[in-house]
Amino acid sequence: MRHLAAWLVDTGPVLVLALIAGAGSFAHIRDTASEHGQTGWMSWAIAVCIDLTCVMAARERQRDKKTGRERRGPISWPVLVLTGGIVLSLAANLAQAEPTAWGWITAATPAGAFLVAVSMLERRASAPRPQDVPQTSPVTVSASPAVPETSSAVPDRPALVPASEDGQDDGPAPDPALVAYAQRVADEHTAKHGRPITRDLLRARLGVSNQLAADLLRTIQTL
Repeated sequence: MRHLAAWLVDTGPVLVLALIAGAGSFAHIRDTASEHGQTGWMSWAIAVCIDLTCVMAARERQRDKKTGRERRGPISWPVLVLTGGIVLSLAANLAQAEPTAWGWITAATPAGAFLVAVSMLERRASAPRPQDVPQTSPVTVSASPAVPETSSAVPDRPALVPASEDGQDDGPAPDPALVAYAQRVADEHTAKHGRPITRDLLRARLGVSNQLAADLLRTIQTL
């Protein structure tokens, strides 16, 4: 009940304005059509056609905005139709006016108010609804440390020297097979990212100690 009351308070005045202004514009168009030979039901049909054409064109403009339809010319077809309906409606209203400035203003008021009400309703209908706004999902923080880089494993990976507990490796020079593998990993990284691989990335990819990763990087840079 509260939603209905809020909707009536918010939209009711615009709907009432559209109905009253539409009725006034409708009467002017019908009278103009009757005075120019379109009597009986035809005068009513002409008035309905002009007013509903404006409403239909406004709704079509709204649909184009929602679907993202591209315009193929200077103006879209709905805008052209809406412009024609406005011109016909204003012309019919002015035809019923006294030939004075205030006569033209007062006669054009119903048509202008009707078009303003239609544009207001179109503007409200085209506003995004709360359910249409994308919701951002909460970020889930993983307890495991992030790996700096992941890539498909290079075949024929040689046996690696495990890292020592203190992070240092005072052993002999790196094995040639390990150097060749490190070279392939470095080349793959450079080709993929456009920059040389760093010691930390090489250590993460090979699973070796900081010292061995530094030795391998220094060795492949001198090759």
